[in-house]
Amino acid sequence: MQTVAVLDFETTGLSPAQGDRATEIAIVLLRDGEIVDRYQSLMNAGRRIPSDVVALTGITNDMIASAPPVASVMREAAAFVGNHPVVAHNAGFDRRFWQSELGLLGVPSAHEFACTLLVARRIYPQAPSHRLSSLVEMLSLPKTGRAHRAMVDAEMACHLWCRLQSDMARTYGLSRIDHALMSRLQKTSKAKVAMFLSSMVGA
Repeated sequence: MQTVAVLDFETTGLSPAQGDRATEIAIVLLRDGEIVDRYQSLMNAGRRIPSDVVALTGITNDMIASAPPVASVMREAAAFVGNHPVVAHNAGFDRRFWQSELGLLGVPSAHEFACTLLVARRIYPQAPSHRLSSLVEMLSLPKTGRAHRAMVDAEMACHLWCRLQSDMARTYGLSRIDHALMSRLQKTSKAKVAMFLSSMVGA
């Protein structure tokens, strides 16, 4: 049995290198297709949220003003994830904020990230869009609330991760599709996906 931590950040902008900070994190622990635990919190990093981001996420500066400090939230989040491998949609974005916020605290953050966006591009090349909300709609996956709130996006990424696994198992006859295989797949060129997955049968 493998447990993965599916996470999502909401932030003040796109780049911690440009001074952007996290405003919300959600983490869902997923064990063999079942959600077994959740963690979610707003956080106050002392940075104002631009109006366009407020409009996108619904997270206001007043909400952040009364939120717990970023340091305590990120320490809790790191403890919640533990040593589990991590999953995110557009994982490069979430990994940057994960490493930046934990790095400011001196907390280890060298988790392996698998990306449902990169995997979906290889498994569903025909999709008109590989945005999370678009894939959820195309695949008729559950949607539990407003997109661009961390827990809703994390739960949608969970459902997408499980659907990717089931579609890969059915198409290629794979009996075990774990985080390590997904991490290898996301680095495989699209032209070689079928050959790679076929070679994993019985491996």
